[in-house]
Amino acid sequence: MKSPFLKNVCIYTLSREFSLSREAFHEQLSHFAFSACGAHDMATSGWTNVTPETMVAEHEGSFLICYCNESKILPAHVVNEEVANRVSKVEATQGRKVRRAERLSLKDEALQALVPRAFTKFTHNYVWIDLNHQRVIVEAGSARAAENILALLRKTLGSLPVVPLMMENPIELTLTDWLKTNQTPTGFTFGTDAVLKAILEDGGALRVSKQELVSEEISTHLDAGKLVTTAGLRWQDRISFRLNDDMTIKAIHFADELRDQNDDIEREDIHSRLVADFILFKAEFTDMLRALTTALGGECER
Repeated sequence: MKSPFLKNVCIYTLSREFSLSREAFHEQLSHFAFSACGAHDMATSGWTNVTPETMVAEHEGSFLICYCNESKILPAHVVNEEVANRVSKVEATQGRKVRRAERLSLKDEALQALVPRAFTKFTHNYVWIDLNHQRVIVEAGSARAAENILALLRKTLGSLPVVPLMMENPIELTLTDWLKTNQTPTGFTFGTDAVLKAILEDGGALRVSKQELVSEEISTHLDAGKLVTTAGLRWQDRISFRLNDDMTIKAIHFADELRDQNDDIEREDIHSRLVADFILFKAEFTDMLRALTTALGGECER
């Protein structure tokens, strides 16, 4: 099964008090369980088991569920080649040029013929519903991907009153100040990745990877008016990550000594190991997020 140590997350706050019934939640998820693509389906999605035994891993007010998406892969050049062959056949047999509307129709026919033979791609994304802190954390690399997952969760639950987690102060100004002064809050240090962008649209951007951020080169760009919109950070040498100015957190990495804490659980006991890893992940991530939101000036009041 997939590790519950999430790597990329979009964080949402429940905008009003929200609760879940364990039994009802299981039933709701089963109504939208994942089913594989049919021969002519381009994509399908649904909820799948978190462990071989259950669709939900639950611990003290936290629920972990898993979203599964299957999509067919049809490279553009394959589709274009099939369309070209069909166009050539019509033109050769009927001695006329194929018009645009007919070409679009031939493209639809080509897609219908190719889809059953297409390769498939599966993606799995965890969703962590944290009722203790009234948050929903979605494993996703972008807000758009997260919203697709949340759309299914809303449909599953009937409603889901969430808004993106936002800070009281602009994150890019806070990160820029930290880097300018080389003063990070207690527990945090800079990593080696960053994105600096000019305030003006045509001012350009600087992307830095595997480089010391506190340097003369970076200072020059900051003095020229660029703002830090992404910064690599480390927390207590336990978690490293990249923080973006929209409060998405990416490239999360947990120290090996943390990830190895549950190695005494037999690997064959998939259910127990995953639940134990989830408990460990949520405890560490919650502590880090609490410290991070405080360091950034606190959550925005809504």
